[in-house]
Amino acid sequence: MEVRPETWPVRKENVVALQRAEMRMVRLMCGVKPKNRLPSKELRERLGVDDIALILQQNRLRWYGHVLQKEDDDDWVKKCMEYEGEGPRPRGRPKRTWREVVLPRGLPSM
Repeated sequence: MEVRPETWPVRKENVVALQRAEMRMVRLMCGVKPKNRLPSKELRERLGVDDIALILQQNRLRWYGHVLQKEDDDDWVKKCMEYEGEGPRPRGRPKRTWREVVLPRGLPSM
């Protein structure tokens, strides 16, 4: 069984930590110190790289497209995507589902 990060619902804190680490590496590669206060967008354009959050979203959408293209309706992945847990819901805000992470508000659901 192959485990892919495209299938993980990522928290905002994790994305922010990835963006910070990415920008540290980008600044190091460009030879720019944080005190120079150059915009992140400009540094990314110099190197020709995209924001890590955008790349994560693109990879999730690509994987979602592959799942939707499968002709086998009895596929376990499709069943997992549609699964609703039984029993009483625990207190507090419910965790975001994978579908909510992949298809944020504003995008049409398929």
